[in-house]
Amino acid sequence: MSELLLFTLLDIAGTFVFALSGAVAAKQRNLDLFGIVTIAFTVACGGGLIRDLCIGVTPPASLSSWPYLMVSAIAAVVVIGAYRLVVRLKQPVLFFDALGLGLFAAAGAHKALLHVHSAEAAILLGMITGVGGGVMRDVLLNRVPLILQKEIYASAALLGATFEVVGELQNWSTQWVPWVAIGLCYGLRYLALQYHWNLPTFATAGDDVTPPSE
Repeated sequence: MSELLLFTLLDIAGTFVFALSGAVAAKQRNLDLFGIVTIAFTVACGGGLIRDLCIGVTPPASLSSWPYLMVSAIAAVVVIGAYRLVVRLKQPVLFFDALGLGLFAAAGAHKALLHVHSAEAAILLGMITGVGGGVMRDVLLNRVPLILQKEIYASAALLGATFEVVGELQNWSTQWVPWVAIGLCYGLRYLALQYHWNLPTFATAGDDVTPPSE
């Protein structure tokens, strides 16, 4: 499989699973059809849109290439039509979100490195590709974004993007580097959810630590 085809497929796969995440979250808030498709597309393409604008790719791929909208719409239809099956998964939004996080962190870092030729920028843009759509989803649904909470989320994307960039700079094989990057990101996020690993917080006596209502 060629490098271009591999990363195109990773990008499309990430779009689909993030769109599933967005569609499930929107369905849980009882949004209408337009709202579900809009949230699905925003989650699936928000991070990539930010990345493309930062590296000077205009118009962004998500707005100039029809497969992104089509894949997002298909994911929304899948969630609407098979919602009862989807929700049988334990915390389905978090499951799809973690998988999409890994896919986008790797694919986003790869694309950024092709354009900016800076390891630091590529790593950060890979992370942004992974977390950007989720931030937009949470803002639109009036929730505190995960990256602003104590959960290990952006850190997982950063790990995956870092491995992808290091692997490419060391000329390691693209047949396995992206998969390891995805696995590291997904694995850290999954383990953090399973075992309640969190980053430290610094609340002091008298602080209001009551979680915001959904």
